[in-house]
Amino acid sequence: MTTSITKNLSLSLALALAAVATGCAADSPEQDDDGGGGGGGGGDDAPQPLDASGRFQLRSNFDLATNAPGKAGDVVRAIIDATDSPDDPTGWIIDQMIAKMPSGTFKTVLTNSKPFIAGYLNDRLLDLAPDFVSTMVQVGNDFGQISKNFGLNETLEVSKAGADYTSMHTVLGAHFKIDNVESDHLFADFNVENVVAPNVGVTLDQAGKLGIADHKVAVSYGKILRIGLDGAIIPMIDPTAANLGQLLQHKVDCAKVGTAISNAIASVIGYGGPASTYQTACNQGLLAGANFIYGKITAIDSTALEFGITGTAKGIDKNNDRQIDSILTGAWSGNLSYGPTPAPLAGATFYGERM
Repeated sequence: MTTSITKNLSLSLALALAAVATGCAADSPEQDDDGGGGGGGGGDDAPQPLDASGRFQLRSNFDLATNAPGKAGDVVRAIIDATDSPDDPTGWIIDQMIAKMPSGTFKTVLTNSKPFIAGYLNDRLLDLAPDFVSTMVQVGNDFGQISKNFGLNETLEVSKAGADYTSMHTVLGAHFKIDNVESDHLFADFNVENVVAPNVGVTLDQAGKLGIADHKVAVSYGKILRIGLDGAIIPMIDPTAANLGQLLQHKVDCAKVGTAISNAIASVIGYGGPASTYQTACNQGLLAGANFIYGKITAIDSTALEFGITGTAKGIDKNNDRQIDSILTGAWSGNLSYGPTPAPLAGATFYGERM
């Protein structure tokens, strides 16, 4: 009897378990439907397209060694002209003084006795202008560096309408590297206007390849070189000088020059005149010499330096928000024009970061 009851209970339990299992099986299609809904949610989690819109800070670097404007060489020659003749540098200083002296006996004597007086001053050069020659040579060499290798600091403001991008490319300033010393200079600090190229097309594929459409950037090359001279070269040589005229005046002791010239002329005609006359002419002459060099720089801007460029780069999303954060391995291609004949642009790169 007990055995029969036990068998009946076992059979009932088996049937109950089977019913539960069948019910679960019946419920599973509905659960699968929910799972299918979850699969749809997984589709919503698929990566969104990369987005290039935003404002980026750019740095472009150019190597113009093979096609820099020839007039930049005129500036270097004007600088080196102060040191390259047998009676220089004092011969050059005397030339500047003569140009500033009023007509009269002392100007005539100084003009006619220039070789003698230049030699007289050169014998005393270490006392009158101990660093003048090395300073002018350094200025010339450094100017040659910035005239061929310089960078531009820019912004690229990218906006999106539908699936299309457009941008505004703005040049804000210059970047110089002189003997491995780098410096940045805003155009606004030197009363130079920013250069703006509007409506520049931009493309971005989902692999992060960024394209910047062909556009033109015309810069005042002479003004950039003037910024390099006053903002980068001169402060490296003499932090207390704000321009080339001050640098020359700091490197030449015009008071001693005035006394030395007065003594030299006195040895020729018996009386050399007031030393202060020559001191004033010395200071005025150095400023005139500096302005002559600046004039050579200004002459460069008679024609704009125009970059006709197209850019390619790699856009990087650093934080997985599907927005480009960095612009890397950028390369500009195109032409550089200074005057009627364009030349292929070589060695031009850029990179950027979201602002």
